[in-house]
Amino acid sequence: MIQRHACANLNQLAADFADYSASILHDALAKNRKASLVVPGGNTPRHYLPLLARQPLRWQDVTVTLSDERWVDTKTAASNERLVTEHFLTHMLESASFVGLKTHHSHPSQAIETVHKRLSNMPLPFDLTVLGLGEDGHIASLFPAMNPDLTTPHLCLSAEPPIAPSPRISLALTTLADSRNIAVVVTGSKKRRLIDKLTSAPPDQQIPLSWLMQRSHSPIMIFETDNA
Repeated sequence: MIQRHACANLNQLAADFADYSASILHDALAKNRKASLVVPGGNTPRHYLPLLARQPLRWQDVTVTLSDERWVDTKTAASNERLVTEHFLTHMLESASFVGLKTHHSHPSQAIETVHKRLSNMPLPFDLTVLGLGEDGHIASLFPAMNPDLTTPHLCLSAEPPIAPSPRISLALTTLADSRNIAVVVTGSKKRRLIDKLTSAPPDQQIPLSWLMQRSHSPIMIFETDNA
């Protein structure tokens, strides 16, 4: 279920990822006329999201959301919504629909019902979920300190990162695992060594990526490069 695609550098990764993702979305649109895409925040998406945005797809029939969001104003630099708007949505010739995770509530725990309803209106399960990987093995805002057996009737949950300036809202583990296709973008030798460990030994129950690997029935494509 795990496929690894090694790239010589970040430019190659971005190009290969864009081609792969466009193929997945093209097939989803051909089958269902609508498609759903989950993208992460962070620095690396700045490299590959503009290339994906320029792929010749019926973007007006694609709905995009985030894997997680910091509980900050969406106009600030720390906001994943701002990153996706600037580096993805504004590069499209035809605009995709966007479902944000930030609400007016003072804390993400108060926003779960509202965000769950937003996400429920998207084509589910998600056709393609793209995730980054932290050096501690976290994905979205699911961190090692959290309970891997956490169950929720909602598509999202509130998260308090071990070391972070703000709480977050994240797609739930079951929501991520139910995706039809999953891609994980991994940059840097330390993260690649973590992938080596997770794919060559019994699953480490402390690592959130392991939780996803155990629960997903869909292929997980890992795009990786030593270049950070």
